[in-house]
Amino acid sequence: MSTVRTTDFGTGVLSRAAALVHTLVVVEAMLLAAASPGLAGLLLLGPDPANLPLAAVCLLPLGPALSAALYALHHRSHDLTDLHPARAYWRGWRLNARPVLKLWTPLLAWLTVIAFSLTHFAATGLPGWWAGLLALIGVACLLWAAHALVLTSLFAFRARDTARLAAYFLLRRGRATLAAASLLVLTAAMTALLTEALPALLAAPLLLSLLHTSRPVIAETQEDFTA
Repeated sequence: MSTVRTTDFGTGVLSRAAALVHTLVVVEAMLLAAASPGLAGLLLLGPDPANLPLAAVCLLPLGPALSAALYALHHRSHDLTDLHPARAYWRGWRLNARPVLKLWTPLLAWLTVIAFSLTHFAATGLPGWWAGLLALIGVACLLWAAHALVLTSLFAFRARDTARLAAYFLLRRGRATLAAASLLVLTAAMTALLTEALPALLAAPLLLSLLHTSRPVIAETQEDFTA
Protein backbone atom coordinates (compact mmCIF):
# COMPACT_ATOMS: atom_id res chain seq x y z
CA MET A 1 0.00 0.00 0.00
CA SER A 2 1.38 3.46 -0.95
CA THR A 3 2.44 5.75 1.84
CA VAL A 4 2.35 8.91 -0.30
CA ARG A 5 -0.43 11.23 0.77
CA THR A 6 -2.49 12.75 -2.02
CA THR A 7 -2.48 16.08 -0.17
CA ASP A 8 1.28 16.30 -0.78
CA PHE A 9 0.89 16.21 -4.55
CA GLY A 10 1.74 19.52 -6.16
CA THR A 11 3.50 21.00 -3.12
CA GLY A 12 7.06 19.71 -3.62
CA VAL A 13 10.05 21.67 -4.90
CA LEU A 14 9.78 20.37 -8.45
CA SER A 15 6.05 21.04 -8.50
CA ARG A 16 6.56 24.61 -7.29
CA ALA A 17 9.24 25.14 -9.94
CA ALA A 18 6.92 23.76 -12.62
CA ALA A 19 4.12 25.99 -11.34
CA LEU A 20 6.39 29.04 -11.56
CA VAL A 21 7.50 28.23 -15.11
CA HIS A 22 3.90 27.63 -16.18
CA THR A 23 2.78 30.90 -14.63
CA LEU A 24 5.61 32.88 -16.25
CA VAL A 25 4.90 31.43 -19.69
CA VAL A 26 1.15 32.08 -19.47
CA VAL A 27 1.56 35.59 -18.06
CA GLU A 28 4.12 36.42 -20.76
CA ALA A 29 1.71 35.25 -23.45
CA MET A 30 -1.15 37.27 -21.92
CA LEU A 31 1.03 40.36 -21.63
CA LEU A 32 2.11 40.18 -25.27
CA ALA A 33 -1.48 39.64 -26.36
CA ALA A 34 -2.75 42.64 -24.36
CA ALA A 35 0.05 44.92 -25.57
CA SER A 36 0.12 43.59 -29.16
CA PRO A 37 -1.81 46.47 -30.80
CA GLY A 38 0.73 48.99 -29.58
CA LEU A 39 3.75 46.75 -30.15
CA ALA A 40 2.63 46.13 -33.73
CA GLY A 41 2.40 49.88 -34.24
CA LEU A 42 5.90 50.37 -32.91
CA LEU A 43 7.26 47.91 -35.46
CA LEU A 44 5.82 50.05 -38.25
CA LEU A 45 7.38 53.28 -36.98
CA GLY A 46 10.81 54.34 -38.13
CA PRO A 47 13.55 55.69 -35.84
CA ASP A 48 12.75 59.29 -36.82
CA PRO A 49 12.41 61.55 -33.71
CA ALA A 50 9.29 62.99 -35.32
CA ASN A 51 7.59 59.66 -34.57
CA LEU A 52 8.02 60.01 -30.81
CA PRO A 53 4.42 61.16 -30.16
CA LEU A 54 3.11 58.22 -32.20
CA ALA A 55 5.39 55.87 -30.29
CA ALA A 56 3.94 57.17 -27.02
CA VAL A 57 0.43 56.43 -28.29
CA CYS A 58 1.53 52.92 -29.24
CA LEU A 59 2.88 52.39 -25.73
CA LEU A 60 -0.44 53.21 -24.05
CA PRO A 61 -1.69 49.57 -23.99
CA LEU A 62 1.58 48.50 -22.37
CA GLY A 63 0.73 50.14 -19.03
CA PRO A 64 -2.39 48.04 -18.28
CA ALA A 65 -0.63 44.97 -19.69
CA LEU A 66 2.30 45.35 -17.30
CA SER A 67 -0.02 46.06 -14.37
CA ALA A 68 -2.10 42.96 -15.04
CA ALA A 69 1.08 40.88 -15.22
CA LEU A 70 2.24 42.17 -11.83
CA TYR A 71 -1.20 41.40 -10.38
CA ALA A 72 -1.16 37.84 -11.75
CA LEU A 73 2.39 37.18 -10.57
CA HIS A 74 1.62 38.54 -7.11
CA HIS A 75 -1.44 36.30 -6.79
CA ARG A 76 0.15 33.23 -8.35
CA SER A 77 -0.33 29.84 -6.75
CA HIS A 78 2.62 27.65 -5.72
CA ASP A 79 0.50 24.53 -6.08
CA LEU A 80 0.75 22.76 -9.43
CA THR A 81 -2.80 21.46 -8.97
CA ASP A 82 -4.31 24.96 -8.57
CA LEU A 83 -3.00 27.18 -11.35
CA HIS A 84 -5.13 29.88 -12.99
CA PRO A 85 -2.63 32.53 -14.23
CA ALA A 86 -4.70 33.52 -17.27
CA ARG A 87 -7.78 34.12 -15.11
CA ALA A 88 -5.72 36.17 -12.64
CA TYR A 89 -4.18 38.16 -15.48
CA TRP A 90 -7.46 39.24 -17.01
CA ARG A 91 -8.90 39.99 -13.57
CA GLY A 92 -5.91 42.26 -12.94
CA TRP A 93 -6.38 43.92 -16.32
CA ARG A 94 -10.06 44.63 -15.64
CA LEU A 95 -9.33 46.01 -12.17
CA ASN A 96 -6.28 48.10 -13.01
CA ALA A 97 -6.57 49.27 -16.62
CA ARG A 98 -8.29 52.56 -15.83
CA PRO A 99 -6.27 53.45 -12.69
CA VAL A 100 -3.00 52.66 -14.48
CA LEU A 101 -3.86 54.78 -17.50
CA LYS A 102 -4.50 57.79 -15.24
CA LEU A 103 -0.78 57.71 -14.38
CA TRP A 104 0.65 56.01 -17.46
CA THR A 105 -0.77 58.55 -19.93
CA PRO A 106 0.77 61.70 -18.38
CA LEU A 107 4.00 59.79 -17.76
CA LEU A 108 4.31 58.92 -21.45
CA ALA A 109 3.47 62.50 -22.42
CA TRP A 110 6.18 63.87 -20.11
CA LEU A 111 8.77 61.33 -21.26
CA THR A 112 7.94 62.18 -24.87
CA VAL A 113 8.65 65.84 -24.16
CA ILE A 114 11.99 64.93 -22.58
CA ALA A 115 12.96 62.58 -25.42
CA PHE A 116 11.96 65.12 -28.06
CA SER A 117 13.96 67.82 -26.30
CA LEU A 118 17.04 65.60 -26.10
CA THR A 119 16.86 64.56 -29.75
CA HIS A 120 16.62 68.22 -30.79
CA PHE A 121 18.90 69.58 -28.11
CA ALA A 122 21.45 71.05 -30.50
CA ALA A 123 18.79 73.41 -31.83
CA THR A 124 17.98 74.83 -28.39
CA GLY A 125 21.31 76.55 -27.81
CA LEU A 126 21.25 75.55 -24.14
CA PRO A 127 24.43 74.52 -22.28
CA GLY A 128 25.29 70.82 -22.29
CA TRP A 129 24.50 70.28 -18.63
CA TRP A 130 20.83 70.87 -19.42
CA ALA A 131 20.85 67.67 -21.46
CA GLY A 132 22.27 65.78 -18.50
CA LEU A 133 19.61 67.27 -16.25
CA LEU A 134 16.82 66.27 -18.63
CA ALA A 135 18.20 62.73 -18.85
CA LEU A 136 18.37 62.54 -15.06
CA ILE A 137 14.77 63.72 -14.77
CA GLY A 138 13.74 61.08 -17.29
CA VAL A 139 15.45 58.30 -15.31
CA ALA A 140 13.85 59.55 -12.08
CA CYS A 141 10.45 59.43 -13.79
CA LEU A 142 11.03 55.83 -14.86
CA LEU A 143 12.01 54.81 -11.33
CA TRP A 144 8.96 56.60 -9.97
CA ALA A 145 6.90 54.72 -12.56
CA ALA A 146 8.24 51.38 -11.32
CA HIS A 147 6.97 52.10 -7.79
CA ALA A 148 3.71 53.55 -9.10
CA LEU A 149 3.11 50.50 -11.29
CA VAL A 150 3.54 48.11 -8.36
CA LEU A 151 1.30 50.20 -6.10
CA THR A 152 -1.44 50.61 -8.70
CA SER A 153 -1.38 46.91 -9.54
CA LEU A 154 -1.77 45.69 -5.96
CA PHE A 155 -3.67 48.46 -4.16
CA ALA A 156 -6.81 50.51 -4.83
CA PHE A 157 -5.57 54.05 -4.11
CA ARG A 158 -6.61 57.20 -5.90
CA ALA A 159 -4.24 58.21 -8.69
CA ARG A 160 -2.90 61.24 -6.82
CA ASP A 161 -2.30 59.16 -3.68
CA THR A 162 -0.45 56.54 -5.70
CA ALA A 163 1.68 59.26 -7.29
CA ARG A 164 2.58 60.66 -3.88
CA LEU A 165 3.38 57.25 -2.43
CA ALA A 166 5.57 56.36 -5.41
CA ALA A 167 7.52 59.60 -4.94
CA TYR A 168 7.77 58.94 -1.20
CA PHE A 169 9.22 55.48 -1.75
CA LEU A 170 11.87 56.73 -4.19
CA LEU A 171 14.04 57.78 -1.26
CA ARG A 172 12.30 56.01 1.60
CA ARG A 173 13.09 52.59 0.11
CA GLY A 174 16.42 53.27 -1.55
CA ARG A 175 17.27 49.61 -2.03
CA ALA A 176 14.05 48.96 -3.89
CA THR A 177 14.71 52.01 -6.05
CA LEU A 178 18.27 50.86 -6.78
CA ALA A 179 16.95 47.41 -7.68
CA ALA A 180 14.47 49.02 -10.08
CA ALA A 181 17.35 51.03 -11.53
CA SER A 182 19.31 47.81 -12.07
CA LEU A 183 16.38 46.29 -13.95
CA LEU A 184 16.13 49.48 -16.01
CA VAL A 185 19.83 49.28 -16.92
CA LEU A 186 19.48 45.59 -17.78
CA THR A 187 16.49 46.30 -20.01
CA ALA A 188 18.32 49.15 -21.76
CA ALA A 189 21.40 46.98 -22.27
CA MET A 190 19.36 44.14 -23.78
CA THR A 191 17.66 46.61 -26.11
CA ALA A 192 20.86 48.35 -27.20
CA LEU A 193 23.18 45.35 -27.47
CA LEU A 194 20.82 42.61 -28.64
CA THR A 195 17.32 43.39 -29.88
CA GLU A 196 14.36 45.54 -28.94
CA ALA A 197 12.19 42.43 -28.80
CA LEU A 198 14.16 40.74 -26.01
CA PRO A 199 12.83 42.86 -23.10
CA ALA A 200 9.29 42.18 -24.35
CA LEU A 201 9.94 38.44 -24.51
CA LEU A 202 11.43 38.45 -21.00
CA ALA A 203 8.88 40.84 -19.51
CA ALA A 204 7.38 38.30 -17.11
CA PRO A 205 10.71 37.34 -15.42
CA LEU A 206 11.69 41.01 -15.24
CA LEU A 207 8.38 41.90 -13.60
CA LEU A 208 8.75 39.01 -11.17
CA SER A 209 12.14 40.45 -10.19
CA LEU A 210 10.56 43.89 -9.75
CA LEU A 211 7.87 42.35 -7.57
CA HIS A 212 10.47 40.55 -5.47
CA THR A 213 12.60 43.66 -4.90
CA SER A 214 9.47 45.72 -4.12
CA ARG A 215 8.48 43.57 -1.14
CA PRO A 216 9.54 46.25 1.40
CA VAL A 217 7.41 48.80 -0.47
CA ILE A 218 4.45 46.42 -0.54
CA ALA A 219 4.83 45.49 3.13
CA GLU A 220 5.07 49.11 4.32
CA THR A 221 2.09 50.12 2.19
CA GLN A 222 0.01 47.32 3.69
CA GLU A 223 1.04 48.18 7.23
CA ASP A 224 0.92 51.97 7.16
CA PHE A 225 -1.34 53.07 4.31
CA THR A 226 -4.19 50.56 4.24
CA ALA A 227 -6.95 50.02 6.75
